Amino acid sequence: MIASLLRSVPDFRLPKVTLLRVTCRDFRYLWAALALLAVPAHADSLIDNVNGLTLDKDGKVERFTGLVIDKDGRVEKLLQRGDKRPDRGLDFRYDGKGRVLMPGLIDAHGHVMELGFKAMSLDLTEAKSLDEAKAMLAAYAKANPDRPWIVGAGWNQEQWGLGRFPTAADIDAIVPDRPVWLVRVDGHAGWANSAAMKAAGVTAATPSPAGGRIEKTAGGQPAGVFVDAARRLVEKVVPGPQPRERDIALSKAQAILLGYGITGIADMGTSVEDWNVFRRAGDANVLKVRIISYALGLEPALSVAGAGPTPWLYDDRLRMVGIKLFADGALGSRGAWLKQPYADAPKETGLGFMDDAKIRNLMVRAAMDKFQVAIHAIGDRADAQVLSAIEEVAPSYPDNRRWRIEHAQIVDPADIPRFGRFGIIASMQPTHETSDRLMAEARLGPNRLAGAYAWESIRRTGAHLAFGSDAPVESPNPFPGMAAAITREGPDGQPFGGWQPQERVSREVALAGYTTEAAYAGKAEDRIGMLQPGYRADFLIVDTDPLQSTPQQLRATKVLETWIGGERVYAAK
Repeated sequence: MIASLLRSVPDFRLPKVTLLRVTCRDFRYLWAALALLAVPAHADSLIDNVNGLTLDKDGKVERFTGLVIDKDGRVEKLLQRGDKRPDRGLDFRYDGKGRVLMPGLIDAHGHVMELGFKAMSLDLTEAKSLDEAKAMLAAYAKANPDRPWIVGAGWNQEQWGLGRFPTAADIDAIVPDRPVWLVRVDGHAGWANSAAMKAAGVTAATPSPAGGRIEKTAGGQPAGVFVDAARRLVEKVVPGPQPRERDIALSKAQAILLGYGITGIADMGTSVEDWNVFRRAGDANVLKVRIISYALGLEPALSVAGAGPTPWLYDDRLRMVGIKLFADGALGSRGAWLKQPYADAPKETGLGFMDDAKIRNLMVRAAMDKFQVAIHAIGDRADAQVLSAIEEVAPSYPDNRRWRIEHAQIVDPADIPRFGRFGIIASMQPTHETSDRLMAEARLGPNRLAGAYAWESIRRTGAHLAFGSDAPVESPNPFPGMAAAITREGPDGQPFGGWQPQERVSREVALAGYTTEAAYAGKAEDRIGMLQPGYRADFLIVDTDPLQSTPQQLRATKVLETWIGGERVYAAK
C-alpha cells in the first residue's frame, strides 16, 4: 500500500494517485506514506542551491538562492548568492540542485469536501457528449451493482453541444431500476432519473421553490433537471456520507491539492459536518493543507465559531474566518441574475436568491461579530445588488471587514468603478473565462461582453484581485489558471491573442492572485502568501519559472515537491 502511494503522480483533471482508491480499512496507512516523504519537522533547516522567487510586502519580485527555516516551520532568512551559509545548529540541509523554488499557492475559492467526494463518485467531467456520459454511467452502474443510489457530478450540456438540458429519460434508458442523481459541473443544477424523482416525491404538481427552477417537459411534467434551490427537492432524500467516508474524502482532496502545489485554500461553504472532518484531521495531525473556512451561511458560522471568527488552529492549518452567501446562480444553468434577459432565452433573467433587505440584514449580522462576508454573485444584476449592499453597510464598519464578491463574472461596465470602493475583494477564477467564453457569448450576445471576466478593469479600480479555481467545478491546478490570466487563451491557444484581451493581467499580478492577494482575501497575509522572515515556510519546487516561461510551459508546469511549514508533504514520481 505505502509503495503504491509513493508511486502516485497527478494529471490534469483528476490526479492519478492510488490514494483515490483507498478503502476505509486502509485509511490509517494514508499519512504513513506521506510521512516517508517528510523531512524532519520543527528543525532548523537550510534549503540551498535553488532558483528562488517570491513577492515581497510591496508586491515586488525578490530572487534568492537559499532559505533558512526555523524550528517552528517559519522562514528565518532569505539568502542571496554569496551570502554566508549557516554551518552550525542545523538539523537538516537540502540541495535544491538549481531548481525553481516558489511560494506555495493559495486557491482563493474552492470546495474541499466536494473535491474529495467527486473523486469517490461518478465523474462526468471528461464526457464530451451525452452518449459518452451515458456510456460512463452504464459502466459505473455495472461496476457498482450494490449501491442503492448512483451519485455523480461534472456534466455540462454546453460542452456536449446538446442545445438543451438532459432529461430523466436519458438516464432511465441506462439505469431505470435505482435512483440516479448527477450534479452539473458548476454545482448549480442536478440531473435526476425517474426513480430519484419518485423517491423525492416530485410530481407535476410540485412548485419551483424561491430561488430555484424545476425544468418541465412540454406537457408540464418534471423533466429531470433541478436548478439552484430546486436541487434540495431531490438532495433531501439522497443518502448522506458516513463520517468515515467524509474522512476519506478529505484525504483524497488533500492528495489532489498537494499534487498541484496548493498549500492553502479558502473553503467556500463549510458545513458543520465539514468542519468536524477538518477538526478530526487536525486532531490526528493529518491536516496538511491550510484551510481558510467560510461557513455555508450564518447558522453554521454561529454553531462552529460562536461570537466571531475562530483562532488559527493546528499551527495555522485551520480557521473559520467568515460566511458565504449567495446572490444568484450560475451562467451555465441560466441561474445567474441578469439585468436584461438571456440572449438565448429571452423569457429568462436568472434567479435572485435574496431581496435587498435580506442581504443587508445578513451582512450586518455577520459584520457585528466580525465575520468576513463572501457573496457569490455572477450575473450583472446580482453584482450590482451586492455592490449596493456593501456601499450601504460598509460605512458602519470602518475597521475593514474585507467584503468579498465571489466570481463577479458578468458586471455592467458602469458598475466596475464601484469595486474600488471600501477595498472590495474580487475573488475570480481565470479558467472560468477560458471554459465559459463561448457559452457567455451565447448567453449574453455580442453587445454585453465588455464587463465579462473583467480582471484588469476591476483591478485598476483599486480593488483586490484574488484568484482560485472553484474546484471541483474546474481543476484545482493553478498553473493553467495563471496561463489563462496572462493570455485569456484556452489550452488550445484560442482565441489567438486572447478573448477580450484588454482584460489580461501581468505575470506578477497573476502570481499575486494565487499568493499575496489570495492570502489577503482570507485575512492571512500576516503568515502565508510569501516567503519572508516570520512567514510560514510553504513552498514548491517546480520545473518551470512562472515569471519567465512561455504560456504553454506555464500551463504544463509540473510540481516536483510541495512543502508546508518546512515539511515536505508531496514529492512527484
